[in-house]
This record gives sequence, C-alpha cells and structure tokens, in this order.
Amino acid sequence: MAAWSPAGNGVDPGAIPLRRLYTGATLPAIGLGTFGSDHATAPMVAEAVLGAAAVGYRHFDCASVYGNEAAVGASLRTILASGISREQLWITSKVWNDKHAPDDVIASCRQSLSDLGLDYLDLYLVHWPFPNFHPPGCDVTSRSASAKPYIHENYMKTWRAMEKLVDTGLVRHIGTSNMTVPKLRLLLRDARIKPAANEMELHPHFQQPGLFEYVRAQGIHPIGYCPVGSPGRPARDRTPLDTADTEDPVIVKIARRHDVHPAVICIKWAVQRGQTPIPFSTTPRNYLANLRGVVSAPLSDDEMREIGGIDRNCRLIKGQVFLWKDGQSWEDLWDVNGEITPA
Repeated sequence: MAAWSPAGNGVDPGAIPLRRLYTGATLPAIGLGTFGSDHATAPMVAEAVLGAAAVGYRHFDCASVYGNEAAVGASLRTILASGISREQLWITSKVWNDKHAPDDVIASCRQSLSDLGLDYLDLYLVHWPFPNFHPPGCDVTSRSASAKPYIHENYMKTWRAMEKLVDTGLVRHIGTSNMTVPKLRLLLRDARIKPAANEMELHPHFQQPGLFEYVRAQGIHPIGYCPVGSPGRPARDRTPLDTADTEDPVIVKIARRHDVHPAVICIKWAVQRGQTPIPFSTTPRNYLANLRGVVSAPLSDDEMREIGGIDRNCRLIKGQVFLWKDGQSWEDLWDVNGEITPA
C-alpha cells in the first residue's frame, strides 16, 4: 500500500467532540461506517478508511458480516505505522447472527481482531438480537429454515460470552444493536456488564424518540446508522413508502442557509441531538464535508426544533430476512406494541 500521511485540508481530530461512556471512556462523536453494501468492494472501503483517517477521522465502525475486515485491517496497520497511536483510534466490530453460541462469539471476536490487525476492540456489539442466518445479498423474502424468535435465555448465553471478552481484555466495551426497549429491559435486568452503546437506525425521518431517550436514561450511548437516510442502500431494502431525508424541504432549506449539502445537515443534527452518527462514503469530498460539518457553526435552536418536527417514523432497514415464521410483518421484529413479539 502507498505511503500514507494526514491531509493538509483535513480537520484536527482534537476538534471533534467526544462522547463519554458510563465507563469514563470517550469516543469521537462521528465515525466512518464500513458497510459497503453491494456497491462498494472491500478495496474501496479500505481506501475510504485511509482517506477518512487522513482528514481527521479516528472512529471506524466495522463488522464481520461486511466481509471487508481484512482489507480494513490493512488500512489500520498503515495508519498505525504512520505514528497515530492505537489509543487515538476507536474501532468497533460486531458478532454476526450465526455466531451467537458462546464459543462462536469468542472465536468470531478473535477472527475480527486477527483480520483488523488489533490486540483489542474498543467496542464489540451483538449485531442483531436474532440468531437467524441468511445468505449475503439475498432477497428480502429469504427465510432461514431454522429461524427463531428472540429467546431471552439464549440471548443471555451470548451476552455472557460478550462479558467474558471484556474480562479477558479482548474487548474494552460491549454493546447491542437493533434492539428494542422491551428486549433491553430484560438485558439490563440480567446483565453483569451493562451495554455501553446501542447501535440503531437514526435519521431525521426516523428519530425513534422512545428508544433514543430510553437508552440515554439508562446510561447507554446511542450510535446512529443510516444517519443521512442511506441513499446507497441495496434495492432489496427499498419499499415504495420510504422517504428521503436529504430531499425533505426543511433539510434542504437549512442546507441552503448553511451553504452545505443536505447530508451535512443530517449529520450536524445527529451530533447536536446527542447520538454518534456513522455515515458511510467512499467519496473523499463527502466524508470530509461531514467531518467539517461537525466542527462548524452549530444549527440554531430553531433549526433543531424544525428538524425535530419532520420525523416520519420511516424505518429503512426493516430486517425482513430475520422473521421466523410465515405470515409475519417486519413490524414483528421491532416490538411496536411495547412487548416482545411471541414465538
């Protein structure tokens, strides 16, 4: 890989706001996602990590299922070899659904560490609360023959393995992803080590106020994926009722006022609201614009209120492939009635 050094037109990493977890540890208030979906190859994502680090990013959100951790690891080794210390980076990874068995959790974490070229992860998440496997790139109608609902006893076996990762020093923090309030209540009741973060879909058209406020009240930090409405998500994840945050008249109006792309306003709103967005882009001008947006003049209180008023409850990542029986709707995954959907 070519020699690497920070870019002169970047943002000072020290200027990026920090989030403090209940442990006292801090992480940058914006990260780069690495889910390339079906339009960005592993080398493209690895190049984006290098480019993002060059302009000031120090937080990278990874996952084993993305299929690019080895490529991302090569970029991380280059970054670390440049003189940036491991302590200056925040690296997250996730255990995938077919690795929920306790021994598999440990093995999957070790594999991610090997692929990423790291001795420890700052944060390790249970990617989905369902152990249901599906082939990469499958259609939303795909269903696993062995699919199961959320079974708390089984999830706690996974969580005990996650706690063991902390005990052994392979992971500094553990957390959840794609959870709901009823599931989190059970986990918080039974966990020895409380989740430090919950990764969840968050953008102006899907603000999840109930879940957002719940996790914050419990001392769990919200990390938001799809922060600009995921315009690059696969066609299989699109439905006719989906809306586009960056085309919302309120977002467009505020973007014109600030002379930035509407996506930057979505990122600014996320950071000011209190979540940590992890936008993905392989385009240098885009990820640099997002980073600059975080350190530039804040949105006004009126602008924050305006954006708070455009929530459409439009979930984009519905998770249909994780359903466990015929005749179900994707809403069954999300406990919309305030109770865990029964088997």
